[in-house]
Amino acid sequence: MHFSTLRLRSGQALTTYLLVILTVLAPAVLLAQGGAIKWAKSGNAYYRFDNGELGLYNLPQHTRTVVVSTKQLTPEGKTAPLNSRSFSFSADEKKILFFTNTKKVWRLQTRGDYWVFNTNTGKLTKLGNNRPASSLMFAKFSPDGSKVAYVSDYNLFVEDLATGNIQQLTQDGNRKFINGTFDWVYEEEFFCRDGFRWSPDSKHIAYWQIDARRTKDYLMVNNTDSIYPFAVPVEYPIAGEPPSPYKIGVVDVAAAKTQWMEIPTDAALQSYVPRMEWAGNGSELIIQHLNRHQNQSDLMLCNAQTGASQVIYTEKDSAWIDILPTWDNDYIWGGWDWLGGGKEFIWASEKDGWRHLYRITRDGKKEVRITNGDYDVMDIAGIDEKNGYVYFLASPNNATQKFLYRTRLTGKGVAERVSPVGQEGTHEYDLSPTAAFARHVFSNYYTAYTEEWVSLPNHKGLNGENKVNDKIAGAQKNGIEFFKVKTEDGVEMDGWMVKPHNFDSSKKYPVVFYVYTEPWGQNVKDQFGAADNFLYKGDMAADGYIYISIDNRGTPVPKGRNWRKVIYRNIGRVNIRDQAMAAKEVCKWPYVDVSRVAVWGWSGGGSATLNLMFQYPDIYKTGISVAAVGSIFTYDNVYQERYMGLPQENRADYIQGSPVTHAKNLKGNLLYIHGSGDDNVHYQNAELLLNELIKYNKQFQFMSYPNRTHSISEGAGTFEHLSTLYTSYLKAHCEPGGK
Repeated sequence: MHFSTLRLRSGQALTTYLLVILTVLAPAVLLAQGGAIKWAKSGNAYYRFDNGELGLYNLPQHTRTVVVSTKQLTPEGKTAPLNSRSFSFSADEKKILFFTNTKKVWRLQTRGDYWVFNTNTGKLTKLGNNRPASSLMFAKFSPDGSKVAYVSDYNLFVEDLATGNIQQLTQDGNRKFINGTFDWVYEEEFFCRDGFRWSPDSKHIAYWQIDARRTKDYLMVNNTDSIYPFAVPVEYPIAGEPPSPYKIGVVDVAAAKTQWMEIPTDAALQSYVPRMEWAGNGSELIIQHLNRHQNQSDLMLCNAQTGASQVIYTEKDSAWIDILPTWDNDYIWGGWDWLGGGKEFIWASEKDGWRHLYRITRDGKKEVRITNGDYDVMDIAGIDEKNGYVYFLASPNNATQKFLYRTRLTGKGVAERVSPVGQEGTHEYDLSPTAAFARHVFSNYYTAYTEEWVSLPNHKGLNGENKVNDKIAGAQKNGIEFFKVKTEDGVEMDGWMVKPHNFDSSKKYPVVFYVYTEPWGQNVKDQFGAADNFLYKGDMAADGYIYISIDNRGTPVPKGRNWRKVIYRNIGRVNIRDQAMAAKEVCKWPYVDVSRVAVWGWSGGGSATLNLMFQYPDIYKTGISVAAVGSIFTYDNVYQERYMGLPQENRADYIQGSPVTHAKNLKGNLLYIHGSGDDNVHYQNAELLLNELIKYNKQFQFMSYPNRTHSISEGAGTFEHLSTLYTSYLKAHCEPGGK
């Protein structure tokens, strides 16, 4: 239910909407894949693909040198250059992998063709010539640059760059027995996609094997692509079903023989390994092992030669433990933060009530808290071990904003803010390997996204530029107001509001609440476009709506562990009551028309919309719910069990949290929308909900989008139709304008 929607300005094009949909479903993943820049190892230059060629930009002068020209990127016998989606380098930066002809696998374009360009010889070579077109995944150079490994058709392969010889390292892969990549739920909920790692000596590859043979398939029916409908199976373990068993293997590249790691698991409940890397050397792996409830995390060292494993560090939580990639997108593609040449590593934990960073010795016996204070680390931006600092994003005083800080790796001293005073809003950074330079992107609710290049730690614009300050100075306030609301339960929440143009406090206006409410999405952010409604056809403020969003307890805002985890086993209750009680306070404002109160949301926000309409029908008069989970029994086990526990152990919580349980209470106007090809929140949810509403003679409007996925973005005219439907329904049932 990961649809924490980014907003578009009303005039933006459909192509931008589609890009937003991709980013929404996998936040920042496109950039992490290499769609933006790659830092040079030196730390004082970066590579960027633009105008059909690869350039090297040297800092601080920002001079550009062409590394691979358009002509060099044109294969022999072809007239057009490769259309590269991303690129990566060998360790010596003499060979470059280009990823082309890509195809989508669930959320992202992770399957395609790979070409190697040799900067010494100027030769361009396609990999995997004996493999089907667009079938290669996650190709990576060996550390010595002599080979490339990749996944194709669920098996691991290694290709020798000198001879062109291709060796198949695994033989048993298929849709249900997966080597080197993952099943649907690991990809969706743990962000696990690239499932193998080269050893530092280039002689071995560690990889995941997922056995989904006993995992039941959800059968989606495709009625549009042929005269005879056909079933589209997705291996999808729902809440209460055991996950697909995993293995971690280390394959000898020369012998194609695998040594399996000895990782204990619960024979009935199973367990998870969401993270695995080489442990700072070529002889051991380090893994994170989670129990089925995801409330105990064991870090284990595994001997790559014998498979023997030992637990070095254990953490427990009464609710759940977030893995690093769920809140820091850089780690989606792997990585482990080693210090001292493998003697220590950096780890994050909420055990003191806030998400802090710790330095832990390799044996797990000693730890030092690096960050200190009543604030959450929101992102690890960079580690400058040479100078003894870690850079991180945080916002100790305003949960709607984000700033760059640094603190000493010793844990001594006070964290210092690096983001300049006066730039209040949301900052993002891409630090160079030496932390000497950074690409800085800033926005706030009235200042458009602005990119500048800065030196660190002084945060000075390169070549005297001062783009962010100039942009802020020239920006005009746009009518968005941030506010706090305190409910009768004593809960204080952040919100934003956009009032109608020419607002008249003596009139009463309709209110439209935008909701998400679950542990995956924060709506109330001080960033550009935060309060735009991309589905609304027109200008809500010009038409006379008050548009509001409020972040309840349980949303992933930087307010500490207790704020986020009070929702454990309470989805559909705590989040819904917080929202309703906040709306109750808003309804006391003299200019709010309580007869015209609407709510809408997508995915988890769609579920919240249903629950609000059903559980608090006297507050919300109109609801538009998109792609909602009608019964949380139907959603995948990793997500739902993480936040709700196992349904076998607390079935009543699942029942009370599900919208279908309360559907009989509907009083207002409901528009429900779902795509029949949704592999995330399956169409079954729509039919379960419809049946319940029909049972109690509740009248509503329903729109099914044939064979559309969770984003409802495919097919000619889809967005225009969806936007028109949304807008016309809202106007018809929650009339705009002051009265």
